[in-house]
Amino acid sequence: MTIIYAIIMFCLLIFIHELGHFMAAKACGVKVNEFALGMGPAIFKKQKGETLYALRAIPIGGYCAMEGEDEESEDARAFNNKPAWKKAIIVVAGAAMNLILCILFLIIIALYTGTVTTTIDQVTAGSPAEAAGIQSGDKIVAVDQKKTDDWASLVTAIGTAKEEVTLEVERDGQNLTLTSELTEAEDGRMVIGIVPVREHNVLTAIKDGTVNTWNMTKMMVDTFRQLFTGDVSVKELSGPVGIVYAVNDTAQYGFVYLLYLTALISLNLAIVNMLPLPALDGGRLLFIIVRKITGKAITDEMEGKVHFIGIMLLFALMIYVTWNDIVRFIVPIFN
Repeated sequence: MTIIYAIIMFCLLIFIHELGHFMAAKACGVKVNEFALGMGPAIFKKQKGETLYALRAIPIGGYCAMEGEDEESEDARAFNNKPAWKKAIIVVAGAAMNLILCILFLIIIALYTGTVTTTIDQVTAGSPAEAAGIQSGDKIVAVDQKKTDDWASLVTAIGTAKEEVTLEVERDGQNLTLTSELTEAEDGRMVIGIVPVREHNVLTAIKDGTVNTWNMTKMMVDTFRQLFTGDVSVKELSGPVGIVYAVNDTAQYGFVYLLYLTALISLNLAIVNMLPLPALDGGRLLFIIVRKITGKAITDEMEGKVHFIGIMLLFALMIYVTWNDIVRFIVPIFN
């Protein structure tokens, strides 16, 4: 099942990415010669109009092969003959689709799990909260005279308190002031024994999914910064083998966690693809900008050679991270 989950994930992320390039190319009037999911020999293919649609045997990779993408073409609908702004849209579309998929999945997760509020759903029997007179349905609006607009600020206020807290509670339209003692949780935080109500609201889920995507993006960008500065070792990088093991570990906790992992990898794919490196979409975008400024100083053939070198370097990196994954995950099994 792990292999099946991993294959579905790879295929989904790659399909969405290449679909972005495909739709943008069609919208910009670029001729698409082949749209393929997977690599290697074709197990299914169908010619429809000018485009060959193919499903290939190896479920890692895929491509949207456009006329004049890596070579000069005289075709008026070739990629190389389109204006720079259309080329830029096509190049960025793949990463944009992965970003949209990440946001969509995080919105679905937020809607499914719900958003915690400061309204109390349950009061633990025998807890300090019960002793203080807190009831289900109460809304905590302040802790020690500090407003609590969300659950996170409420948890922080209680968790950092000393011996007791004064709570301002809204009940049946009236505000009450209650004092509760504290008890220490297993992780060392101070708690009072309350469980919040979770709201399943579409608008709130959209907001939370978008905010969570932004926070995840900042985390990933910071990780890349640490890679370039040496604060994080390249040995920490993972390839397909590492992702399979991550899928195996995550699937044990349920579908929501698997969906979150998919969103995480989709965003990672979007960010990595937009790095300004040869063969990546970011590298192609950089060439579009440079060639717009310099005119014909750089030919399609020259750019194609640079991207080919970039592909070779990417293959070398893939081999390296795969070997790291084998040493990290597979070798210990036989020791």
